[in-house]
Amino acid sequence: MSEAALQSYIDKWLAVQPQQRIALAFVDQKNYPGHIALAALEQELLAAAYGIREPQVAAGKLNWWAEELSGAATSGGRHPLTQVLFDDERAHALPSERWVAPVLAAMAQLEEGTAADFPAQLAAGSLLHGALAELETAWWFGEQVSPERAGRVATLSHLLFSLLRLEEDAERDRLALPMARLARFGLSRNQLRMTSAAREDAIRAQLDDLYAAWRESERLAGPLSAFRGLESRHGRALVARARKAAHPLEVLRQGQGRQGPGVTWQAWQAARAWRRQLVD
Repeated sequence: MSEAALQSYIDKWLAVQPQQRIALAFVDQKNYPGHIALAALEQELLAAAYGIREPQVAAGKLNWWAEELSGAATSGGRHPLTQVLFDDERAHALPSERWVAPVLAAMAQLEEGTAADFPAQLAAGSLLHGALAELETAWWFGEQVSPERAGRVATLSHLLFSLLRLEEDAERDRLALPMARLARFGLSRNQLRMTSAAREDAIRAQLDDLYAAWRESERLAGPLSAFRGLESRHGRALVARARKAAHPLEVLRQGQGRQGPGVTWQAWQAARAWRRQLVD
């Protein structure tokens, strides 16, 4: 296995979530290579599900992953990430259905359109992101642990990232703002590309719902991995700042890649919570 090839996939994950570079200080790659490989694998699946514009091309990519993950327990895998994961005994302890479920969920939602409202967005997003959270939680903590909170946080983080791409994805079938939100603020698809008072109000309303849902997620069962924990703390803090801003989208973009003492503190807290769960 080429170390350069493996690192290229890790770098792709870190390009989307740069704050996780800080989390790596608390999740040592020598001791936890599979934890990092799983995060990078998740990014590969999300890139296929959301990053490829042509559904048939995305389906082909995801079908390859379904074959790879379903046979990896026997073959050891062909992909650098799969090879790292299935070199760990915990990969073989998980049922094959657990590995394939996120791919099947990604295929099922390839041609979904814009959700009717915020609850419908949550429900639609939880199919793929819930399956990813189930795999991640079982890997980090074991099959007996609830993935409920991780699934909700993963879905909320996805909706936040979608909002960051509001302008770029304005021509796609699935928009970052639900149909009820667009109707309430009188926004057309084309108007999502341009700054206006109505668009800023709609974004703030979406952020209000995200913030409330993030607060509710803290009451759900189950732990978060160190990476998911940082993603949650960082995302919730970013939403809290942006929802009160005059130009919320600018605040989101500026804060997405932010690193520094605040993020280091969030990463330390997330890692501490992870290790405490292992002890418990």
